[in-house]
Amino acid sequence: MNVDERYAQGAEGLRDDVTRFLADLIERPSLSRDENAVVQRIGEEMKAVGFDDVVVDGFGSVIGRIGDGPVHIVFDSHIDVVNTGDPSLWRTEPFTATIENGVLYGRGASDNKAAIASMVHGGALLRRLGIDTSRFTLWVVGTVQEEDCDGLALEYLLTNTIPKAEIVVLGEATNLQVYRGHRGRAEFALHTTGRAAHASAPERGVNAIYRMAPIVEQIEALNERLASDPFLGKGTVVVSKIDAQTPSLNAVPDGCTIYLDRRLTIGETVESARAELEALPSVQEGAATVELLTYEGRAYTGLTLSTDKYFRTWVTPEDHHGVRAAVETSERALGMTPQIGRWVFSTNGVSSAGKLEIPTIGFGPANEVYAHSVDDQCPVDHLPLAAAWYAAFPERYVAAAGAR
Repeated sequence: MNVDERYAQGAEGLRDDVTRFLADLIERPSLSRDENAVVQRIGEEMKAVGFDDVVVDGFGSVIGRIGDGPVHIVFDSHIDVVNTGDPSLWRTEPFTATIENGVLYGRGASDNKAAIASMVHGGALLRRLGIDTSRFTLWVVGTVQEEDCDGLALEYLLTNTIPKAEIVVLGEATNLQVYRGHRGRAEFALHTTGRAAHASAPERGVNAIYRMAPIVEQIEALNERLASDPFLGKGTVVVSKIDAQTPSLNAVPDGCTIYLDRRLTIGETVESARAELEALPSVQEGAATVELLTYEGRAYTGLTLSTDKYFRTWVTPEDHHGVRAAVETSERALGMTPQIGRWVFSTNGVSSAGKLEIPTIGFGPANEVYAHSVDDQCPVDHLPLAAAWYAAFPERYVAAAGAR
């Protein structure tokens, strides 16, 4: 294995800087649609470490550029976080960066602020090592609103600001391995209607909840027979919420709605998923309607974007030169051969790869099992290693692309 020690040694010298930067980001809460403070801090850091240009796009994502070569490489890390839930369940303060036994804890550590911190300082290391940037342009972007609607901000950015991207590297947590895809998803609502009546005489009405009950049971059974793929895994469907519409607590409900999270594996589409629901006997017997939900998000900049809540399945082939370059980068910069895998959850790749068909891979610090959890964390040792990888990848990618 031909290891270039410059990367790991150079990144180790940045350990304290990238750790402090990640701590700063964690201590700036950035729930979806309220990311402004973190955007400002990332922009300041990009300028301080020598990025050629830093801008904020119309939807609020921060974009840093290094180089001006013909091959456009995009590193993406979303910078919004989910809320904390019950703070008493946390072992540390959620928005206070806390280091214990070599692990940094705090909301967003694994999902996904460790990645943007490492990407920015990977750009700094690339500059310090004097890597020739005449052959590529590196874009490091911190995207907004991913937790609310994955892919929306990145699609806007790749369409309006970086329309010539050749490859996208997602910083979602991979535990320093290389990922190349994940299942898609769709969000549906199913509605049943009834007839309201006084609860003292339920026989006078039609209870919409009772009409929904067998539908819930059949959806649970449907989950067991959905398609499976040897790489991405099985499609799933989950009832995630139930609402009822009723004139009062002393009335027969005249409306009921359930919400579904439908994960889509290879061969499944939003159309096939909808057809499966509509074909359920209880849906037909209960005259239920199936609705694909939509998302409308107003950014802190004031711009509003909307989209159907259908997020496409995607896989980058294992023999793609981008995947090959990612493996070679790990071997060259970190001295290890990574495993090639996929995420269980969904990422911005639903837009870059699934919708825009831009080859997309993943490499990030931290383990995805801690995402959205009260143990949100990232090993401090991952930060310089990830920075070394991000510094080394552009050169390896250009070489692999040229040799394809």
